[in-house]
Amino acid sequence: MIVRRGIIITILGLLMVNGSAEAGVLPEDRADVLYHLYDGGGVEIDGPSLLVRKRIGKSTSFVANYYVDMVSSASIDVITTASPYTEERTQWSLGMDYLRGNTTMSIGYTTSVESDYDAKSYSFSVSQDMFGDLTTLRLSYALGDDLVGRSDDPAFEREIDRQHYGIGLTQILTRNMIVALNFETITDEGYLNNPYRSVRYLDAGSPIGYSYEPELYPNTRTSNALGLRGKYYLPYRAAIEAEYRYFTDTWDIKGHTVAISYVHPLGPWTFTAKYRIHDQTGAEFFQDVFSRSEATNFRGRDKELSALTSKTFGLAASYEFIGGVEGRGFIKKGTVNASIDFLQVDYDDFSDLSTGAALDSEPLYALDADIVQIFFSIWY
Repeated sequence: MIVRRGIIITILGLLMVNGSAEAGVLPEDRADVLYHLYDGGGVEIDGPSLLVRKRIGKSTSFVANYYVDMVSSASIDVITTASPYTEERTQWSLGMDYLRGNTTMSIGYTTSVESDYDAKSYSFSVSQDMFGDLTTLRLSYALGDDLVGRSDDPAFEREIDRQHYGIGLTQILTRNMIVALNFETITDEGYLNNPYRSVRYLDAGSPIGYSYEPELYPNTRTSNALGLRGKYYLPYRAAIEAEYRYFTDTWDIKGHTVAISYVHPLGPWTFTAKYRIHDQTGAEFFQDVFSRSEATNFRGRDKELSALTSKTFGLAASYEFIGGVEGRGFIKKGTVNASIDFLQVDYDDFSDLSTGAALDSEPLYALDADIVQIFFSIWY
């Protein structure tokens, strides 16, 4: 079965697997060991991750990452049209940063494999410090090559080509405030729907009033996102961070995301609290139930294409157990970090069929999930 990419992206947040160097500064030598857990909506995903960064000389830094997802799913999509399943996804990433003056060039390669989905991506970015290192301009490009399969049909293979273009500008406004403006465009072409998912349509001959048929998506999609983030450092070493992001695509989805967080250091501890809200419209070809079979050229009933509102409240803590000027042996600094996010999603046009309610009496579906991360970091 195909793992939902949105869940994986959420879980990867704190570890920053694909993070790049800031222009003019190479990342420090560092190793992270992480355990992640997502539990919600009948889906449980957990597994380990290991990331290692190492500088070679004064101008080159390498990064490698190993990441595993072990998935057990009895989600609303699965229990209404298929059987619960388990699977494992393994991902490897390699990257290099090269620093020359105030310019940093980065390249990366990522590959992931699961039972019915193989993905490869290649990325390149260049960052430039300007105006006395107060301004940083970053340009990025990534190319993805995915292969979609079916676990019940070895002969089924479909391709997806993805391209990602990004531009970002970071500006230090004052000694206490920094802002970043980012714009990205993503183009997808190929087999973009899930080979297992179905849509439902009204059927007077069915005892429950409807029947199912395979979903059918357009084979192209272009999405654009504009984000603005600001961070303000308070006099007592704490910080407030705020973010807004606007998303739109050719499937007629429009989304607004607002987030705010507060970071408070206390001795060797650092505490973080954050709140995020996301609201989006539905795709133009999404319907909870269609009027008849093959009612439209394109048809989808993925709940993530429905109009929805999600809210996330998160808490995190970090404890520095090794620090100071000398560190301990070859370790300069060590931290243990833990976070938990409480996610709630309300779907505006996706019915909960698991209740067994009659057609037109079904309640709307809502999802609650917990996302836990625990990881150790050492600088050496």
